Amino acid sequence: MITVTFVSNDGKIVEAPETSNLLRVSLRENGGIPFKCGGGICGICKCRIERGREHADAIKPKERKHLTEAELAEGWRMACQTFVEGDVSVSWPPQSP
Repeated sequence: MITVTFVSNDGKIVEAPETSNLLRVSLRENGGIPFKCGGGICGICKCRIERGREHADAIKPKERKHLTEAELAEGWRMACQTFVEGDVSVSWPPQSP
């Protein structure tokens, strides 16, 4: 099992199986990552892996459509497209009402 920390949700910590999709973990465990489509089309699930970037899989083409190279270098990913193999801490920008 791996540990996922949802920094923007008061630091909520959950366990998940290895090779877990970040958005699926968030949905199952009420992690709080914002989403709309879940398929890489809308870009709403943009999040930043603050710790454990080395545990994320390769960047997908759909992520490159929504994120700049600079954002990717800073650890920003799309939760619906990202699978993790080890412990990570993730945050996301506040959503406007």
